[in-house]
Amino acid sequence: MTLVTTGELLATQRAVLAFNVIQLEHGEAILEGARRAGRGVILQVSENAAVYHGGLGPIGVAALELAREGSVRAAVHLDHAEDEALVDQAVALGFTSVMFDAATLPDDENRARTAAVAASAQAQGVWVEAELGAIGGKGGAHTPGVRTDVGDAVAFVAATGVDGLAVAVGSSHAMTSRSASLDFDLIAELAAAVPVPLVLHGSSGVSDADLVRAVECGMRKINISTHINGVFTRAVRAALDADPAVVDPRKYLGPAREAVAAEVARLLTLVR
Repeated sequence: MTLVTTGELLATQRAVLAFNVIQLEHGEAILEGARRAGRGVILQVSENAAVYHGGLGPIGVAALELAREGSVRAAVHLDHAEDEALVDQAVALGFTSVMFDAATLPDDENRARTAAVAASAQAQGVWVEAELGAIGGKGGAHTPGVRTDVGDAVAFVAATGVDGLAVAVGSSHAMTSRSASLDFDLIAELAAAVPVPLVLHGSSGVSDADLVRAVECGMRKINISTHINGVFTRAVRAALDADPAVVDPRKYLGPAREAVAAEVARLLTLVR
């Protein structure tokens, strides 16, 4: 059995990459890339992906089964859940890691609800991530330019008891260019002060060199989604352009799966 918690991966790897699973081929590609790199990995299912599939069950169970049958250690993580009921469902399904995102709420409510989620999930052996500071790319409270205050981060972890903290340090969700400018001094300050692993969201917009530097400064969990979606989509487009008569989805999803596996392996080898 190779399904583990995010905490178990972080205990043995300086940094762990987390890739979002939108469909079965994503999960297969991520695990194949991890096998090639010889590294543990996190399969993430977001609240948005659950909505797309009409519920968490189908895609969540698929991700869990892939992780259990895979040859590398893998955690299955619920990403950006804003609904406690969805967190409860993920825990019941067997997810080993969850992120409860109450960052859009007033601070007191964010802390209270996050603390309640953390206590409940941790009692069942599940690793819990939360967010403090607006991480760009999602609108609303997620405003580009916002940075997490070090003192606020320390107090938030103490008040909530979470296992990992996503912080705002200059990255932005859904970037299609790798041109984000990270605040490395802030990452180092946060890593020195905050007693739990730091999580970098919006890492698709971060260059290879800056991903390496972010880890060196103290980032422990690196979330990547849009970047591998771009790799997947370009491979599908190339396969369809090469053979406009193709109707079997395996003829274009297969090359896309392979392209993502190769990129996941490259990124995992890059960030050690």
